[in-house]
Amino acid sequence: MEHAREQDNITILAIESSCDETAASVVRNGREVLSNIISSQIDLHTLYGGVVPEIASRKHIERIDQVIGEALGTAGMALGDMDAIAVTYGPGLVGALLVGVSAAKAISFASGIPLVGVHHIEGHISANYIENRELEPPFVCLVVSGGHSHLVKVTDYGEYEILGRTRDDAAGEAFDKVARAIGLGYPGGPKIDKVSKEGNPDAIAFPRAKVADAVYDFSFSGLKSAVLNYLNSCEMKGIAVCQADVAASFQKAVVDVLSEHSMQALEECGMKKFAIAGGVASNSALRQRLEAECEKRGVAFYRPSPVLCTDNAAMIGAAAYYEYRKGVRHGYDLNAVPNLKLGVK
Repeated sequence: MEHAREQDNITILAIESSCDETAASVVRNGREVLSNIISSQIDLHTLYGGVVPEIASRKHIERIDQVIGEALGTAGMALGDMDAIAVTYGPGLVGALLVGVSAAKAISFASGIPLVGVHHIEGHISANYIENRELEPPFVCLVVSGGHSHLVKVTDYGEYEILGRTRDDAAGEAFDKVARAIGLGYPGGPKIDKVSKEGNPDAIAFPRAKVADAVYDFSFSGLKSAVLNYLNSCEMKGIAVCQADVAASFQKAVVDVLSEHSMQALEECGMKKFAIAGGVASNSALRQRLEAECEKRGVAFYRPSPVLCTDNAAMIGAAAYYEYRKGVRHGYDLNAVPNLKLGVK
């Protein structure tokens, strides 16, 4: 598909509510963000050590109208200035998704503005287009977050080939569980990233799992179990645990696997462009390692700013622009699909 043309001036109001962020954004031509409003529930869910779906849904209901209004106000635009209403309809928590989908359908129905449903992972990948205006497919993208670990070949806008995925825990899920086990609490990713800087990443030899029949697939449950076994063993033997060393050694094990699989896929695909996306993509050790590996191979490395790695609506607006230009429109029967597969429209 031809690159975004400024004269198109396609302006999209995008809504994202797949987990615990209520977000709305106004995006022009897929790459220019006019507003990006995020109402996070992280402090609330921290009390419970993780996201409580029912509470997330309730908070989305309370905040959705205000967030949408703020997004339009910040952009200095009215609803009538929009060419489309975009919304995440999967994957995610079904109750949370339904709030965003219902709001988007209601706005579309009342205004007559076309509705475009967006895949959440496609949104994460598209976050790279916002700050890297020169980036165009094809490229390889590693999507790593609390719920997803995917290695994706982006063949064109909206066209994807899944090279590898997690067989069990997502990388972010493993970070949360290990952080809880070593007393850091929720959310695990940023806390392990911070504490790891004070630890020795080679202090403990944790396993690097390989999936025999699928070289690009990931498996983090064994690593998580190895950390728990190490902690139990230390407790039984009365050995003091160095929190920073455990965090750093665990983080290195995750980064090693993500990096090795990514570089192998990149070389086999013959690509010279590599991008990262998702919440775990803001991990400093992962960013540094992948940047170094890409530089070594003469590969262009792309990464969104941390605010665009976590769930946000600007990335949904970016993805929706390319769907809209292809003629994708959804009816008012659009529903939340909690296990939506990438590539299924």
